[in-house]
Amino acid sequence: MVLLVFMLATGVAIVRIRDLFAVVMLTGIFSLLGAAIYVVMDAVDVAFTEAAVGAGVSTVLMLGTLALTTSTEKVTPNSNTMAALVLVFITGGVLVYGTLDMPGYGDKTGAIHHHVAPRYLEKSGEEIGLPNVVTSVLASYRGYDTLGEVFVVFTAAAGVLAIIGRRRRIRQSPDDEDEEVAEDENNNVAGEDGPANEASS
Repeated sequence: MVLLVFMLATGVAIVRIRDLFAVVMLTGIFSLLGAAIYVVMDAVDVAFTEAAVGAGVSTVLMLGTLALTTSTEKVTPNSNTMAALVLVFITGGVLVYGTLDMPGYGDKTGAIHHHVAPRYLEKSGEEIGLPNVVTSVLASYRGYDTLGEVFVVFTAAAGVLAIIGRRRRIRQSPDDEDEEVAEDENNNVAGEDGPANEASS
């Protein structure tokens, strides 16, 4: 419960703060709190992924983006704030409603304790051929989920690289213009020297 309160306070701070560097740091803290909650719920593999991707890779990518852009959010008047807030509450309500028929945490009568987990423990070595059950789950049974996580990291890295390339092109444009101006001046000087040399001869 304490971790959830900290996550709520961090989320509110992320929404209210305009300094993007502080926002990036808070999102990393938010991911670490989520990883701690996963550890408490005995989902160590998910906690490891959340800490590595959410607090590690994502934070580095966002800091790289800030280094190429700006560290302050531009405040723009928006008349659709209430509509967005209503949409968020509706979406949250639908998600909460979808969890009402789920078994309680640690419920021994849950389907996961009678069908899924025993099958993984008993059949993973025979079906997958790996001695580690966690590796079998992540690499085979949940292979599409792991592939999706890889796509998320790849997309974030591609976005940062696209921003880097754009910034480089913008920085190179004034230099190219200066070179063109210098070449024009040299051509003009050479053109003026040509008639003068002919006249003197």
